[in-house]
Formats: sequence, C-alpha cells, structure tokens
Amino acid sequence: MKKLLLVISAAFLFTSVAGTASAKAPKKTPELLKKGQEVFTVNCVACHGSTGMGDGPAAVALNPKPRSFAKDKFKNGDKPEQVFKSISEGLKGTPMVAYGHLSEADRWALVYHVLSFRSGKKAAKKK
Repeated sequence: MKKLLLVISAAFLFTSVAGTASAKAPKKTPELLKKGQEVFTVNCVACHGSTGMGDGPAAVALNPKPRSFAKDKFKNGDKPEQVFKSISEGLKGTPMVAYGHLSEADRWALVYHVLSFRSGKKAAKKK
C-alpha cells in the first residue's frame, strides 16, 4: 500500500511539474473562450460555481474557500501566464490542485475563460 501511494504521489508531482509550460500565451479567440467554458464546466464548477463566484457545491467543505474570479484577488497574479501557472501547478496551502494533466491547449483555454469573469466585473463597474 505504501508503494502504491508513493507511485501515485510521484506521478502526481511529475504531472504537476511537467504540466507547466514555458510557452507564450496564445491569442484569445472566441473558439478558445468556448473551449475554456467547456473545460471549466467539467473541472472547476464543483468548487468555483458556474458563474465563477466561488460558490460551487463543494465550496462548503473547503478551507480556504475557492476564490471568486470576479471579486477576489488572484493569489499569483492575473496576467494570463500567472493564471496558467496556477492552473498548471495548483496553489500550495489551498485545495486548488494542479491541472497539469489537462492538455496545454485546454489550460490556456481555461485561463481565458477564468479571466473573462474578471472582465465581466470591470464591465459592470463602468455602468
């Protein structure tokens, strides 16, 4: 059993580190945003909620609570490359796990979708 846990832990660590890319952010496109929404629905809604407010059904059991992408400060910054790193590596000391197992294209799509919640906030402030 200990060997199995060690193998799983090593695989998780490798995936987390290997999942980080040094590639430059791709151009944001409507197709990329649509893909990001699909990836978000499958991987993120349980904690962050469908509107990105941090109010998904699993949020009640998490400490610290998931951030609201529209209202809360991003822990590692809100530039696309910084959000990509957070998604790829997870956030130490939080329930946010690494999503390095997702393809690089899916993680970039997710970055732009997550950041779209932030731009919705800015648009609301201008009114």
